[in-house]
Amino acid sequence: MAKRIKFCLVYRDMWQSSGKYQPRVDQLTEIAPVIVRMGCFDRVETNGGAFEQVNLLYGENPNHAVREWTKPLRAAGIQCQMLERALNGLRMYPVPADVRRLMFKVKKAQGVDVVRSFCGLNDYRNLELSIKYANEFGLISQAALSISHSPVHTLEHYLAVVDKYVEYGAKEIGLKDMAGIGRPAELGKLVKAIKEKYPHLVIQYHGHTGPGLSMASVLEVCRNGADIIDVAMEPLSWGMVHPDVIAVQAMLRDAGFEVADIDMNAYMEARTLTQKFMDDFLGYFIEPKNKISTSLLLGCGLPGGMMGSMMADLKGIHSYLNKTLEKSGKEPLSEDQLLIKLFNEVAAVWPMVGTPGLVTPFSQYVKNIALMNVRAEIEGKPRFTYMEQNQWDMILGKCGRLPGPLAPEIVALAKEKGFEFFDGVPQDNYPDELPKYRKMMEEKGWDVGQDEEELFELAMHERQYIDYKEGRAKQNFNRELEAAMQKKQAGSGAAPQDRQQIVFERVRKMYPEAQPIVAPVSGQLLWEIAVGDEKSMPKPVGTPLKKGDTVCFVSTYYGMEPVPSLFDGQLLETVAEQGQKVSKGDVIAFVK
Repeated sequence: MAKRIKFCLVYRDMWQSSGKYQPRVDQLTEIAPVIVRMGCFDRVETNGGAFEQVNLLYGENPNHAVREWTKPLRAAGIQCQMLERALNGLRMYPVPADVRRLMFKVKKAQGVDVVRSFCGLNDYRNLELSIKYANEFGLISQAALSISHSPVHTLEHYLAVVDKYVEYGAKEIGLKDMAGIGRPAELGKLVKAIKEKYPHLVIQYHGHTGPGLSMASVLEVCRNGADIIDVAMEPLSWGMVHPDVIAVQAMLRDAGFEVADIDMNAYMEARTLTQKFMDDFLGYFIEPKNKISTSLLLGCGLPGGMMGSMMADLKGIHSYLNKTLEKSGKEPLSEDQLLIKLFNEVAAVWPMVGTPGLVTPFSQYVKNIALMNVRAEIEGKPRFTYMEQNQWDMILGKCGRLPGPLAPEIVALAKEKGFEFFDGVPQDNYPDELPKYRKMMEEKGWDVGQDEEELFELAMHERQYIDYKEGRAKQNFNRELEAAMQKKQAGSGAAPQDRQQIVFERVRKMYPEAQPIVAPVSGQLLWEIAVGDEKSMPKPVGTPLKKGDTVCFVSTYYGMEPVPSLFDGQLLETVAEQGQKVSKGDVIAFVK
């Protein structure tokens, strides 16, 4: 009898891998019955990391969104799945245990059935509470392996992690091939080994299509016992996203597997609706490059979704690096040469810092270390000159045990700086905080919400939730959308100063009380590169500012010049873009 393979539509991750925002609740509920009519999905990834935070950013209640989105799917017998980052919950930094526990209670009440939990380090200790809380509240606990390709990410490494997941009580195993760099044959061997040892475990494979291996990987894992495959659908499939359900279904059916039929009329309707959502507003925040696959990702191992931000980083620093080279009598680098130089540096740095799984947030850390090393090399400075505290926290073990050893020079540098290594349980560093947030809600007169879901959102996303409740988030999003629309109307061929003038005049008209931030020197503007510690990182629109806070940087011939705010307030709008050349005294942003 043919083995049946189930499909999970990664509707959340389709948008996450393509751009910045997710659909609104009205859009989600509009497409839900069409997804049901497609008839081929046993699961839909409905929410999780970034989803709730994005809702807050454009002024929508994420709890209402999750409840309304999951309701029609579950009524049709489709399981709803979410993604969470273990120690980091739904955000980019660690979460206290009491807040993590409340998350599972809330998500169960909101209609979530399956929770996929992952740690980029594959430190099983970070997943112990996730599995415990999922089981406590009657959710299906899926413990994920973050898939990488390196000498330390061996079959034995993964199986040892699976052993602990099973000991903790996980019901399923996820293979999270977040960069799509898992080699098909190796993935097949891993699935086979897990199934032979633990035949009761359900195995679900999640592979991005960026480097081009995912279809072969899907076939290999299915041949070796996988049960569920994550798929996407047009117009968001392929590129840096996931393989399309039509292609996966055809391939697996030809290979002798039992797979569900697809109602193509419903598929085309869902495709049209998704495009309508993009045309409404979501497309303004989608990176076009994310529609393109590139095998270059196999060399550096970075997730495809990072290509857009990485290219923006390179654009911002390219001119500065070439001026530095020319000053020392060396040939300038083309953008392609610089890209390859960065890829090579990522490949070199990655094992030196313990070979963390290249997934959020560790992929960002490794990429930024490499980028700053390229800068240091061209400036004639030692490697690792520019290191941020969150990168050191990863290296020192505060996020969990690194899969591989640290290079001796990294250990020596840590000791030179007086840092201490940590090998305890990372969760122990973050005491409970719910009483603090209960008190805050009482003081503000805010309701904790049904099943304490509003309390949870405040505790998980404090700054974004407060901005949402006080109306700033919606205002900020509307300004951001208007700026994006005006930029598109101005046309990509319009000169930067023309687009700058459009934004300048609009802000002056809408907010006459806004105060300008000006460039202190001439050079190239950098909004997306962190230089120094967290306090001196560039700030996103909507960030509260104190006088003297670093807003961004200008790349000059002699180095990076911070741009300070001269006022207390909130970063209202940016006028000049990443990588744009500015002159001393140019207005680059406004504070209100």
